[in-house]
Amino acid sequence: MRQINSRISGVRIKQYSTTILLIGSMLSAAQLHAAGEIYHANSNYNAIKQSMIAEFAIAYHDIPTALHNYTVLAIKGNSASVKQRALNIAIEQEDLSAALEIATHWVLQEPKDVPALFYLSHIALKSHEYELASETLDKILKIDPNAELEEILASISPESVADREYLIHALQTSSSKDNPSILVLIAGLEAQNGHLEDALDIINLALRKRPKATSYILMKANFLNALGNQEATLEWYEKSSKKHKNNYEIHIAEAKYLVKQNKTTLALDKLEKIIKKWPKQEEALFIAGLTSIDLREYEKAEKYLVELRSSNQYQNEAYYYLAVNAERKEHFETAKAYYRLVDGSLYSISRRSMISIFAKQNQLTDALRFLTQERVNYPQQASFLYQAQAEILIMMNNKKAALRLLDEAIKNIPDDPELIYAEVLLLDAHADREKLDKLLKNLLEIEPNNPSYLNAYAYTLALQNRYLKEAREVAEYATELAPEQASILDTLGYITYLQNDFAASAKALKQAYELSNSVKIGVRYAKSLYMQGEIAQFEKVLQELQANHRNDPQLESLNSLLLPQQIKKS
Repeated sequence: MRQINSRISGVRIKQYSTTILLIGSMLSAAQLHAAGEIYHANSNYNAIKQSMIAEFAIAYHDIPTALHNYTVLAIKGNSASVKQRALNIAIEQEDLSAALEIATHWVLQEPKDVPALFYLSHIALKSHEYELASETLDKILKIDPNAELEEILASISPESVADREYLIHALQTSSSKDNPSILVLIAGLEAQNGHLEDALDIINLALRKRPKATSYILMKANFLNALGNQEATLEWYEKSSKKHKNNYEIHIAEAKYLVKQNKTTLALDKLEKIIKKWPKQEEALFIAGLTSIDLREYEKAEKYLVELRSSNQYQNEAYYYLAVNAERKEHFETAKAYYRLVDGSLYSISRRSMISIFAKQNQLTDALRFLTQERVNYPQQASFLYQAQAEILIMMNNKKAALRLLDEAIKNIPDDPELIYAEVLLLDAHADREKLDKLLKNLLEIEPNNPSYLNAYAYTLALQNRYLKEAREVAEYATELAPEQASILDTLGYITYLQNDFAASAKALKQAYELSNSVKIGVRYAKSLYMQGEIAQFEKVLQELQANHRNDPQLESLNSLLLPQQIKKS
């Protein structure tokens, strides 16, 4: 079983490749098919030539030929690497019948080859051949009773309750049903079916047989937590940590659970002990840094996060949270220095945080200069940086400069939908009608099914009060794509209001108002009710708006509608 690690990791099927010299790489596709006809896989031909033909076929996307050749070679030959290559091609192409045939023949040829058995069990599970999977797992455990199988279902667990029940039955009737690895598989399946109490009982049986297995200990904690028993979960973590003092995984899992339960003070105390014992564990340092920030222990946070500045995994996150930490301390220049160092997925949020600091310091001109330099340093972020600069110019009440900048941006990065959309939002529906039409059509050519872009097009037509039939169709389509987006429902309500379809308008605007609680949408909703003659409902919505948005000038138009009704009543 120990041999598996070099050939197969856990239960994940690795991607093996056979290095083959592709002589004559300039061979045309036509020549390839001709060669395929001459050198079709058969028992009389040299295996190297067969595999070369198969690799040529893969290069020219002729997968059936490649799979056929490799399947024949795998079944008739003894090379493990060829069998692995054949299996990988079959799995990649999701040809499970071919994969099952190859793996079955491999096991028949090498009945004690554990990697072959792993392949077969994996493919059998994926093919819903649960009895075969159970038998194969049984064979693995006979070769190595301590084999760890609990992750074998990680990516291919049966999707339906019925299939999981069938697999549970197959495992429970196998000769290895009492093996802890089989028990853990059953426990996981029972948990997926919602039988958490049964799963807990089964994992306890497995733990009696293998009390030091980390994955079993953590699985029990997950079951207790899933049952909603926080106290029992905490007790189990505490007991396990004391019993397994040198097990980092258990200790860090306990700390993470404490953080999730908002027991941050206790979590930080636990993390400090972990770091003292395992000072190089980056995950512990990172979580300790974040927890310290939450507890306003800023000096501690800096101490832990500074250790991660050279980390391959946490470097960007460390710089980002060092910046957040400095900003919380109001050390703004230090915060900006750290934000500058952030790259990767946190790039945009870090630069937005910098802009916020520049704004607090009344240094928006400096922010513009900084972002211009950033476009030189990070050309791949140019679209975001142009948009950020345009937003700053709007903050500085310089809309004309913002539009000029976006024009430049679109010229430099044509067909970037986000840049086009940013300019669309700034243009006036009437004064910039021609330019707006052009940009909106271009936007929908690039992304015809984007709900926000469809909404912008429909709303612009509504503001211009033209092509309302088309505008309504576009808005309805956008609503289908994003049924709970208040802005789109608002557009649909506005268009139907202009069409005098007040029932449809009230329906759409009611939903938009409930989602957003926006006073602007609420006013439109109230007007739709009024135009329908639903005066009682109109007055109810108005009272709600007055209570939630007292003295808002947008409500004046509704008060003027209410006045004739009051005169009529008196």
